[in-house]
Amino acid sequence: MSESVRQVHVIGAGPAGLMAAERLAQAGVRVVVHERMPSVARKLLMAGRGGLNLTHSEPLDRFAARYGTAQPTVSRWMDAFSPADLTQWVEGLGQPTFVGSSGRVFPQAMKASPLLRAWLARLETLGVEVRTRSRWIGWKAGALAFDTPEGERLEQPDAVVLALGGASWPRLGSDGAWTAWLDAPTTPFRPANVGFDVAWSPLFRERFSGQPLKGIALSHGDRSVRGEAMIARYGLEGGAVYALSAPLRDAVQAAGQAEVRIDLKPDLDIDRLTARLDRPRGKASLSNHLRKTAGLEPAAVALLHEAGPPPADPRALAQRIKAVPLTLTGVQGLERAISSAGGVRLDGVDPGLMLRDRPGVFLAGEMLDWEAPTGGYLLQASFASGVVAARGVIDWLDSQG
Repeated sequence: MSESVRQVHVIGAGPAGLMAAERLAQAGVRVVVHERMPSVARKLLMAGRGGLNLTHSEPLDRFAARYGTAQPTVSRWMDAFSPADLTQWVEGLGQPTFVGSSGRVFPQAMKASPLLRAWLARLETLGVEVRTRSRWIGWKAGALAFDTPEGERLEQPDAVVLALGGASWPRLGSDGAWTAWLDAPTTPFRPANVGFDVAWSPLFRERFSGQPLKGIALSHGDRSVRGEAMIARYGLEGGAVYALSAPLRDAVQAAGQAEVRIDLKPDLDIDRLTARLDRPRGKASLSNHLRKTAGLEPAAVALLHEAGPPPADPRALAQRIKAVPLTLTGVQGLERAISSAGGVRLDGVDPGLMLRDRPGVFLAGEMLDWEAPTGGYLLQASFASGVVAARGVIDWLDSQG
C-alpha cells in the first residue's frame, strides 16, 4: 500500500471530525469528509453564538478532573493536544485569543464563524474533500453505505473515522441513530449540561422567567459551584447548574428529585450579612430592605419567598439567603441538552481510538462515553480526540503496509 494513495473517510464534520481530517491530510492521506447536514460544524456555530469558549487556562490537573471517571483517558488525549496546543492552533488560523476573567479562553472575534471559515480554507488547501448531505447508513457487503441526493453510494476506504456526535441538539445533526448499526459496547445516552425542572409557583414563573440569578453559589451534596443561573419557565438552567448537572441528573434519576441550596450572597458571611439585615428597616418594604442592605435583586427576593415566608429574625433571614433550598423534580431531555453522556464505552476502543472488534474503524468526539461541564472542556476533549484518532489511523495504516 503506497502512502500517497491511502484514503480515509471521516464521517461527521464537527470539531472532532474536522480535526482528524486536518491531521490525516497533513500526513499525506487523501481524506473525504461526510456530513449528513447541508453545512458543516453546525453545533460549533451554535456554541459560538454567545461567545466561543474554546478551552480553559486552569492548571492541567484541575482541568483533567473535570472529566470525572473518564479522566485517565481524556488526560492522555490532552497529552497529545493540550489546551496550549489548541490555543496555538487557533492563532495559527489567524484568530487571536484572549483569556477571560474566569480563566476561559476565547477567540477575539468571540464568534465561531471566522474560525470555521479559516479552518475550511486550510482543509481545502490540504486537499480535503467535504461532502454534505451524505448520511452514513451502515455497512453493506463490507463497504460504507451512504444515503446521498444522488442515491445510495458505497465506499471502501483504507480506514474510517467516525465522529458522529452524541445525541444532544438532534436538529443540528447529532441524533445518536448510529447506535442501531454500529456493533460496539455502548452506554445509553443521557442529557448533560442541561436544565432541571422546578415546580415554581404560577406567579413566580410568569414574572421571573428569563431573569438571571447573578453571582450565586449553587451547592449539592459536598460540591459547591459559583456562577450564574437562569430562571426558566420549566425550572433552572445556566452555567452554575451545568457544572453540577452530572450528579444532579444521577440523583434525579435515582430518587425522582434532587435538593440544591442557593447562596445568593456568597461574598458575605453569615455575621456580616446579619449585621446588614439588622439595620433599622423603618417603613421600607421587605423587598426594599433586602435590596438596600443585602443588594438582592427582585428575582432573588422572590426566590426567598418560593422557599416559604422569609424569617423575621435577621440571623435566620441571613441563613435563608445563604442557603435557599430548592427541589429539582426532573431533567430536561436530550433535545434541550448542550451535550450528552453515554455512547461507545471507552474500554471498547484501543489507545488509538480504534474499535477493538472492528479493525480500521476509529472513533472521536462525543460518540464516545465521556462528559464534561461547559467552560471549554467539551471542545478541548473533542478536538484532542480527533488528534488521537488521526494518529491511531496513521499508526494502523503503517502497521498494515
